[in-house]
Amino acid sequence: MTRQLKGKPPRRHPPKKPSSNQTDPVGVYCRVRPLGAEDEECCIEVISSTTIQMHTPEGFKTNRNGEYKETQYSFKKVFGVSVSQMELFEHVAKPLVDDLIRGKNGLLFTYGVTGSGKTFTMTGSPGQGGLLPRSLDMIFNSIGPYQAKRYVFKTDEKNSIEIQTEVDALLERQRRDNNLSVPKTPSTRLKADPEIADMIKPEETSKSDGVDDDSSYSVFVSYVEIYNNYIYDLLEETQEDAIKPKWNGGGTPVRQNTELIPPQSKILREDQNHIMYVAGCLEVEVKSAEEAFQVFWRGQKKRKVANTRLNRESSRSHSVFIIKLAQAPLDADGDNVLQDKNQISVSQLCLVDLAGSERTGRTGAEGTRIREAGNINQSLLNLRTCIEILRENQMCGTNKMVPYRDSKITHLFKNYFDGEGKVRMVVCVNPKTDDYEETLLVMRFAEMTQEVEVARPVDRPICGFTPGRRHRNQAFKDELSRRLEERGGPIDPDMPPAANTLILSLPSLPSCELTDPHDDITLPRLIEALKNRQRIKQMLMKDYNKIANMMKPVLQELDTSLISKDNFIQEQNGKLIEKDKIIQGNKAEIERLEKKTKMQEHKIDILQKTTKIFEDDKRSLQHELETREQRLQRELSEKRRMEQRMHGVISDTQFKWEKECERRVNALQLEMQNKLWVKDEKLKQLKAIVTESKTPGRPEPPPRQTQPQPLPQPQHQPRSQRPSKEDRLPPKRSASPSPVPTTTPVRPRHRRSCSAGGEKWVDHKPSSSMDLGTVLQPVIPNAIQVSAPSEKALSKCDRYVLTHQEVASDGEIQTKLIKGDVIKTRGGGQAVQFTDIETLKQELTTVPRRKRKSSEGVSASGDGALTDVETRCSVAVAMRAGSNLGPGLEHHAVTKRRKP
Repeated sequence: MTRQLKGKPPRRHPPKKPSSNQTDPVGVYCRVRPLGAEDEECCIEVISSTTIQMHTPEGFKTNRNGEYKETQYSFKKVFGVSVSQMELFEHVAKPLVDDLIRGKNGLLFTYGVTGSGKTFTMTGSPGQGGLLPRSLDMIFNSIGPYQAKRYVFKTDEKNSIEIQTEVDALLERQRRDNNLSVPKTPSTRLKADPEIADMIKPEETSKSDGVDDDSSYSVFVSYVEIYNNYIYDLLEETQEDAIKPKWNGGGTPVRQNTELIPPQSKILREDQNHIMYVAGCLEVEVKSAEEAFQVFWRGQKKRKVANTRLNRESSRSHSVFIIKLAQAPLDADGDNVLQDKNQISVSQLCLVDLAGSERTGRTGAEGTRIREAGNINQSLLNLRTCIEILRENQMCGTNKMVPYRDSKITHLFKNYFDGEGKVRMVVCVNPKTDDYEETLLVMRFAEMTQEVEVARPVDRPICGFTPGRRHRNQAFKDELSRRLEERGGPIDPDMPPAANTLILSLPSLPSCELTDPHDDITLPRLIEALKNRQRIKQMLMKDYNKIANMMKPVLQELDTSLISKDNFIQEQNGKLIEKDKIIQGNKAEIERLEKKTKMQEHKIDILQKTTKIFEDDKRSLQHELETREQRLQRELSEKRRMEQRMHGVISDTQFKWEKECERRVNALQLEMQNKLWVKDEKLKQLKAIVTESKTPGRPEPPPRQTQPQPLPQPQHQPRSQRPSKEDRLPPKRSASPSPVPTTTPVRPRHRRSCSAGGEKWVDHKPSSSMDLGTVLQPVIPNAIQVSAPSEKALSKCDRYVLTHQEVASDGEIQTKLIKGDVIKTRGGGQAVQFTDIETLKQELTTVPRRKRKSSEGVSASGDGALTDVETRCSVAVAMRAGSNLGPGLEHHAVTKRRKP
């Protein structure tokens, strides 16, 4: 089946591999069901006898251009709403029935969604019989005169047929008739079972022309269903009533409860010919179409059906009706069936009514119905998977395993797809728009199924007897009967045909009718004629015996020669059989080697593809490796150039910083000299004030200069050329004494760490750290202070510092600042890489006291006044700066830095 969009060319399939055997594609037919209501929208249009077109209804997805898709599907034959059941049978099932009579197998199944008309197509209704009753009618119309007596053909439990003699068949018939129970009174039923005469009109009967007149036939039917992936026999006698009557001896029936035995599931097995069959399934021998149809209807009433939202009587299982036809040739005389099991030919036709695929959301199923729908959809999905793999193996030359065993329906019919018979499918569709999506899936499955090819079955061998034996034997009997009627007298059936011919050649008897009791002529004439016939008969018998005696030696010689020839023929036949076995073994070996060769070729193709993939990967990896090596070389050369450039930058920066440091040192020296000069000026003024306070009538001191001018280049003047302290003092002014100005109190300032910058730090100070209270303390801005490091704190910062205190060798407390960088690890954590250690140490030094100079004219006695005011002022300032450490001490912070 081909599918194409309107206005687009058909899709091309890959070329198929040639096959040595002849194959036939799976025949797929389509039947369109009429709409239930006239005003209902239709989504399927039959445009020809082989093509239908599907219109996308409103509300469904469109193509990329926003237009509604119109997809066409082609089948082997399309049957519209006006096609009759008879026409459908003529095209679909009649060829399969012809093949069945010729000894070939066939499989016919209906497929579609729920409510698409599958059961009606298979079974039909009164006056409109479906494929199954018409197939039964055609079979018995064809083989009716040639059927064997009942129980001549007998089934065993291994899917094979045996032949019994006429005597054994007669005994078994008598035994079965004696074992039959008293017929039960027919119970009242709401509706009588339909007869096959009601299903098929007399003018619609058909007959096959391929019946072998020299064979004897017998038909066996079986009926099973596959429910929830279990096989049940619908013809098996089970206890249907849970209550049975029991007589108590008084004439009144008493009812008692009995246990209802559920039906047992059957299993699938493989016979000696590797054909799958249902083990333990009841096979009923039928002799007419009416009997076969009644057997089918008896099992049909046990089939699982349920009422759903989409169908009033929805099939909940797959039903399989198997018609098995056994035929065997007649003997050389054309009277009895040949007692040779190897000459039996068994063919079967399977009529399958698949359950419809459905969506539980639309059917409103609950509980058991959901489970049934799930099993139905799963089995249909497995059927689709098997068809897909078969199609891929045939079209692409692969050798994938087909999962027949995943479902009972595919496992039962795996032999048909492997070449045991023809396969045909009738796709039933409902044109209403509600089933549009499900119908699309059915169409895709049908499209794929038609591309699968099945091997054509071979014809069965023909028996070596002369054809027309049955007709010749019947013609001979009719001729004997006619001659007997002409001449009168019985014919001994036990005598040989030659003796009966001689008897018929005797002179005819005269009329023996007596009209007068005194007639003396008729009886003597009759007696004379009888004596004459007796004499002639004796003469003929003597001649016959004489000729027979003469022929005995000749016959013995012929028998001897025939025996020798038979021995020779048997010997030759044995050799031929051995040669045939050798040939069969060679053929099997050749087939095995061919399969092995194909498998090895497939493996070689796979290995070649794998090798090509690996070579491509190798080339790509080599190219990538070369690219990365070139990139690495470029990066190394770039790194070297960067190092050289950085060395130059470092040299330039170092030179610039040296110049900058030198400039800053000079500036600081100038600033310090200016401060010293200011300090000296203040001391001079203080000295002048003190001196003038003791001298009466001193002049007023000059006004205080708030911003003295720095000396020009004091750092470059030698000490000998510098002015003295008295010269540097401003001129004395006669003013009233003013109070001695007090010095500005020293405010302790904390020392900023050398590494403090714009980065965020983790300041790790253990709880045992001591606050020394000194002026120079390490303070890090923008830091998180913790007593113990944590991953959360480290993840928020870039640098890390650990404050460690210990006692130095001189007994003073020494503080170490251990610094490092916080880096992220590959596992998502943080690690600290230490880069620097800064050491802070306290020293206590004694401030030297200045000696008093006697030349200054200050008396050491009296009220204890100091002779040197400048020395006293400097000592006072030093004492005030170090007052927190004790008298005469000064606090210094020594900083030492080293790399770890």
